[in-house]
Amino acid sequence: MLNFELYNPTNLVFGKGQIEKLGSLVPKNAKILLAYGGGSIFKNGIHEQVIKNLEGFEIIEFGGIEPNPHFETLMKAVAVIKAEKIDFILAVGGGSVIDGVKFISAAAHFEGNPMDILQKRLLIKENAVQFGSILTLPATGSEMNSGAVVTIASTQEKLAFGGSALFPKFSICDPTVITSLPKRQLQNGVVDAYTHVLEQYLTYPHDGMLQDRIAEGILQTLIEVGPGVVENPADYKLASNFMWSCTMALNGLIQKGVPSDWATHMIGHELTALYGIDHARTLAVIAPNLYRVMFETKKGKLAQYGKRIFRLSGSEDEIANAAIEATVSFLHQMGMETKLSDYTDKYDSTADFIVKRFEERGWIGLGEKQLVTLDKVKKIVEMSY
Repeated sequence: MLNFELYNPTNLVFGKGQIEKLGSLVPKNAKILLAYGGGSIFKNGIHEQVIKNLEGFEIIEFGGIEPNPHFETLMKAVAVIKAEKIDFILAVGGGSVIDGVKFISAAAHFEGNPMDILQKRLLIKENAVQFGSILTLPATGSEMNSGAVVTIASTQEKLAFGGSALFPKFSICDPTVITSLPKRQLQNGVVDAYTHVLEQYLTYPHDGMLQDRIAEGILQTLIEVGPGVVENPADYKLASNFMWSCTMALNGLIQKGVPSDWATHMIGHELTALYGIDHARTLAVIAPNLYRVMFETKKGKLAQYGKRIFRLSGSEDEIANAAIEATVSFLHQMGMETKLSDYTDKYDSTADFIVKRFEERGWIGLGEKQLVTLDKVKKIVEMSY
């Protein structure tokens, strides 16, 4: 097992009715920026609950944070933080809102050009504005980690950043909030979490036995509850296991002591930045073809995955190949299309564009062993057309 450090200071407050604890979780006398997205929290009653449970606090609201939050929008919130001398931010929304708040938190007191946080992938270890979250859409695990992804609309870039100062102080996770979510968002959430686990699991055989078993448990749970929660999000058993699986998929635990990949995400981010495709759906497009192109380096773990998750049998090569196809079948079951042409007819030069962009950034080798070279990126994307 690889050496590691495990640090996660987020106070996760999970279950029905936990929003009632909000007033005791926010620092006393805090001046709060309440940040949210397109306004669904007004329709489902969450905004009303938040205001009720923050009685006595000074609150300034900032709405309109996009799915795949835009740098340009978030900088408007940074200006509000500075002008109003805000000392606490409350993110109410899904991963995009929480990611956006992480950037606002990092940028508010940043000395220099805030765009450098994204383009230079700076680690934010101090001087961030404290924040908490109320999760309304399970998917990204952002409620219990220190990473985030933000889109720069002007350059069509979607870039990741993070740092130890960007853990939420607390996150309230009430599974009952998913009842009002559209089916598409629930599908996205299941697939996003599932792929998060695969990025940390489908690498090569190693001696992190417990990490593998925890990862496999999350995958098996998502397969078991995913289709049902999309059809019946009011079922608390399904909703709670779905929400907790999404958090556990990317709260840092299963990646400790083991290698991880993330090439699927790095390529998928480009498809979102270029075409506006839902994040989870870009992962469904890229992941199967990445496993096919990188088959020889991943087949040991693919075979383990096939045996333990899908109960497949045969030779190592047969099981590994069948595991990829079983994954595709699950993606289809979850309502995913798995070809780029299902989302756009302007894909002809996509592979060349992504390769050129990666080359300019110095990303010449991705994945757990940096074996996803630019020629392989090109092949993966072209196979995904």
